[in-house]
Amino acid sequence: MLHLPRLTSLALTIAVVIGAPLARAAEPARLAATTTTAPAPATAPVDPAKAPLPLDELRTFAEVMDRIKAAYVEPVDDKTLLENAIKGMLSNLDPHSAYLGPEDFQELQESTSGEFGGLGIEVGVEDGFIKVVSPIDDTPASKAGIEAGDLIVKINGQPTRGQTMTEAVDKMRGKVGEKITLTLVRSGGTPFDVTLARAIVQVKSVKAQMLEDGYGYIRITQFQVKTGEEVSKALAKLRKDNGKKLNGLVLDLRNNPGGVLQAAVEVVDHFISSGLIVYTKGRIANSELRFSATGHDESDSVPLVVLINGGSASASEIVAGALQDHKRGVLMGTDSFGKGSVQTVLPLANDRALKITTALYYTPNGRSIQAQGIVPDVEVRQGKLTNDQDDENFKEADLQGHLGNGNGGADRPSAKNPIGKAKARPQDGDFQLSQALSLLKGLSVTRNK
Repeated sequence: MLHLPRLTSLALTIAVVIGAPLARAAEPARLAATTTTAPAPATAPVDPAKAPLPLDELRTFAEVMDRIKAAYVEPVDDKTLLENAIKGMLSNLDPHSAYLGPEDFQELQESTSGEFGGLGIEVGVEDGFIKVVSPIDDTPASKAGIEAGDLIVKINGQPTRGQTMTEAVDKMRGKVGEKITLTLVRSGGTPFDVTLARAIVQVKSVKAQMLEDGYGYIRITQFQVKTGEEVSKALAKLRKDNGKKLNGLVLDLRNNPGGVLQAAVEVVDHFISSGLIVYTKGRIANSELRFSATGHDESDSVPLVVLINGGSASASEIVAGALQDHKRGVLMGTDSFGKGSVQTVLPLANDRALKITTALYYTPNGRSIQAQGIVPDVEVRQGKLTNDQDDENFKEADLQGHLGNGNGGADRPSAKNPIGKAKARPQDGDFQLSQALSLLKGLSVTRNK
């Protein structure tokens, strides 16, 4: 879901309050009385929220609306004009405040919850066709036998060639329980139909695996409601797979656009045992928040490298900044995006909502990241990683009749399997990740001396 362009701006949201009462969220802040050089009558502080409506501006607004309706080249109804006015009111505040119509509001809720009604297919576009990248486990798509590489040539009888990925995804999503027919082509064969019923699909935001013996890798693609729980499970799985305490761990936050504030707090809580994680400051009372560790460090204090880049924003920066301030890990990569503002989602009538900036957040040391970003401890820019294959060179142990090792150790001839034919690992083509792994190995060597 995150790869869709339409969701990019929504995914940057840190949804602090979903479903908060509008009256409470809009509670005005009291302003201090101003001082003047000339004596002034004693008056109560002016509350902007209770000030009289600006009648002149309202008259101008009504006049503009009336002129548009009368003179615009095509008829425009009142609803369209008023909705456009509301959108303009929000969009001109800052880049992240917005008016959400029913569709946008639903997509925001899906992106933060990780649940939606669909088939469970990750798709891409190839030669103008919609191609299955991967079916998600335990979804209608995987149960129906849809495979990676299948081309979706029709959706409910309508050809997909020339459609954008967004258009195709919108058609495959829908009401849970409704049936949909996909026409597929597999390996250039004859088209065949598969009929599926939409179901609730849960998209995991955390991926974990071992890079090498002793060194684990956790990637967070977005901060959803269940991300903290998923990181906890990932740490437990890596310990189990390794069979003992890890020597090091890479936490990958690159190109993670953010998400739910509470999820970011929970992730940091898995890596530190005490102290402040993040705090927010705004004008209204419920925007003053402080989040601290609960003492449930699940990482065993394993050496940690955190990868960030210019696509790491919002909640990603909260995690990176907190771990950096606590000196819990080494930040590596390039400067992060620099979105240090908090958006609160305020539901309205008719399935609409306001997404409005209500606060700025600060790292434990009081740093505001807004428009500056997080600077990594070690700057490593991404580059193409290639392996020099020297396996064809003979070594002493390859020579016939060579002497054995004087201490009785086993011979070490040249590698039997060239690097290019070995099983691909995430770090093999990822320069930043390979550098993170090298740093962890160096930390392990110095720690054990």
